[in-house]
Amino acid sequence: MGTFWGPDFAALERDDPEIAAVLLDELARQRQTLQLVASESFASPAVLTALGSTLANKYAEGYPGSRYYGGCAQVDRAEELAVARARELFGAEHANVQPHSGASANLAVYAALAEPGDPVLALGLPHGGHLTHGSRANFSGKWFHPIAYRVDPRTEEIDYDEVRDLALAHRPKLIICGSASYSRLIDFARFREIADEVGAYLMVDAAHVIGLVAGRAVPSPVPHADVVTCTTHKALRGPRGGMILCRADLGRRVDKAVFPFAQGGPMMHSVAAKAVALREAGTAAFREYAQQTVRNARALAAGLAAEGMRPVTGGTDTHLALLDVRELGVCGRDVEARCARARIALNKNAIPYDPEKPAVASGVRVGTPGVTSQGMREDEMRRIAGLIGAAARSDPAAAGGAGRLDEVAEEVSELVRRFPIYAEQEAMA
Repeated sequence: MGTFWGPDFAALERDDPEIAAVLLDELARQRQTLQLVASESFASPAVLTALGSTLANKYAEGYPGSRYYGGCAQVDRAEELAVARARELFGAEHANVQPHSGASANLAVYAALAEPGDPVLALGLPHGGHLTHGSRANFSGKWFHPIAYRVDPRTEEIDYDEVRDLALAHRPKLIICGSASYSRLIDFARFREIADEVGAYLMVDAAHVIGLVAGRAVPSPVPHADVVTCTTHKALRGPRGGMILCRADLGRRVDKAVFPFAQGGPMMHSVAAKAVALREAGTAAFREYAQQTVRNARALAAGLAAEGMRPVTGGTDTHLALLDVRELGVCGRDVEARCARARIALNKNAIPYDPEKPAVASGVRVGTPGVTSQGMREDEMRRIAGLIGAAARSDPAAAGGAGRLDEVAEEVSELVRRFPIYAEQEAMA
């Protein structure tokens, strides 16, 4: 089957052909599908190589120079490089690269800066917030007292006056800004003023935008926040994992909240892969990718508006757009399913003040990090908008609908063949 990542893919094919087939099939799926899930992109072969390395064998509880196991000299070097690169790239006083995920990073910050039962002010989940920002199904809603601010029903943008009013009324220990489906820039300076007025810590969950921050495509939250949490995948194009940036005086508290409070041994292969991604994110090529990602998102949102899908807030300043699809007479679940049949990966998503249940949703969310990584630009975004529109209007249960979805799938195949991912890899299903 040719080359693949890992020390010996041929051995995996021989010893476990079922899992080898999964890897090959997933590579084929990614190569044959338009990847528009806003929280996904493509890690480089160098990142994937570090992930598949022998560092996966090493236990390294603790931090460089203070481990609970021997034999950590090499993994110490990897973590030190990752920390130094994170601090330099984002201008942060302190960095912790051990969190296994963005959710793990958020848990550590709650543990470092608040006590169970403390009020925490964050964007409500129905308005674009994240599960870890106070959902009753999550630790953040079960262990803390969540207070949700909303977007303005008219502009669909964050209502900063409401944020301040709620902060003054509830005096939260922690104020969180950041989102999973909010397409506009967040006024970090305004949040800083509100946090200072009520004596709260300000945490920015930058999971979605940290890659754009690295590429200087959007403003950085680091100068304004006490703590910034993020993922290292998404637009940053690193391994799946988390990271925390914070002020120097909070560093010890954050480190202790990651280990030993929330985690044991870090995944050192992932830490090394984070170091690789952080180095890549400091290049001119990455800056161009980040800025093109935003240009592509704006072009895609405009194209989808022309197809009858209303961009929430009227557009986007970032890598993602949230679209209200009700004018097409469909729901988000239908659009997601129809697009999937046409080899377009996106996700249904609630819109602000959505009358539908989240499992149905009135909207879809699209993102451009993946297609931008493939080399696509504004012209391709306009074509993609047309493909999404055609798929959304094609009911497979109606006459001709299934055939039209097959036609869209063929057009998708032609497009992605022009912009292949991992073209240097010969292994394909």
